[in-house]
Amino acid sequence: MTILGEPVGLGATVLSRVGVLIDGPAFVPHLTGRANLRLLWSATGQAWPPPALDDALDLAGLGDALDRKVKGYSMGMKQRLIPAQALMRKPDVLILDEPANGLDPGEVRALREHLGELARCGAAVLVSSHQFAEVQQLATHAVVLNHGRLIAAGPMDELLGDAGTHLLQADDTARAAAVLRALPGVATVMTRRDEIVVTAPGVPSRDLVHALVTEGIGVMSVQQESKCLEEAFLTMTEGDGERAAR
Repeated sequence: MTILGEPVGLGATVLSRVGVLIDGPAFVPHLTGRANLRLLWSATGQAWPPPALDDALDLAGLGDALDRKVKGYSMGMKQRLIPAQALMRKPDVLILDEPANGLDPGEVRALREHLGELARCGAAVLVSSHQFAEVQQLATHAVVLNHGRLIAAGPMDELLGDAGTHLLQADDTARAAAVLRALPGVATVMTRRDEIVVTAPGVPSRDLVHALVTEGIGVMSVQQESKCLEEAFLTMTEGDGERAAR
């Protein structure tokens, strides 16, 4: 196995560029939160403090509790200290297993925004999770595993089966549907109640709206329909358990 093009083994120098968050909290209980982080950092052989310590501590949000012994921490406080140990080194590669476990909604959002910023700055962030909504909000690419088997991998939009489906409401549904059917790139147009469902891969919604407005048809709303990751996962893995058993 290689990381960042370098072979990985015990004591490999490339591991200093990797942040890891796996399993539950494992800290020395009679040391403070800060002392635990310092102990973990000492294994790198580099001088204290780590390059991203302040940002990691801000994300943990432990305040004065950082200088209290970990044995007095609640489970939630320990869960907030875990990402700090992975993030304080400002890693080029970040490997996280269920990073949102034990965090409240505000903390989950803060973690998601921090990971997104790391990715935008060039870090590779790998997240293993069963929380589909969080993965869908965070990830650009996904790998789907079921019973230890690789089911699918690729950009999130492709895995969600984005077929360019748009939902529109117009003041004249019948005439709007006729105008949209005549547009280049439109594959199908259906009406359901007061809504128009348009499948037009590669056609932006603004072009659909422009065509209607040009014909004097008022548009009340337009949105792109998308499948959620949970639905996509269930569709992709349907029957896979039986195949794996055989």
